[in-house]
Amino acid sequence: MLLAFLNLGGPELFLIFLAIILLFGAKKLPELARGLGRSLGEFRKAKDEFDREIHRAADDLEEEKKKKLESHSSSTPPSDKA
Repeated sequence: MLLAFLNLGGPELFLIFLAIILLFGAKKLPELARGLGRSLGEFRKAKDEFDREIHRAADDLEEEKKKKLESHSSSTPPSDKA
């Protein structure tokens, strides 16, 4: 259902563009495009920062897990069952 909605052809895009021009006027379009571009840039920055934070937290957890395993293996004496 959603994919059928996103399948826009040339005539549909032309009508959408024409409606935007009628609603906002040709002089406002560059301002709207700049604002949209800035918004998308800020969204990408926030998404990238979120991804970095998630990876950093996962790396910290992995490092903590390794430290616990190393400290646990070094604190237990080897058994002499031979």
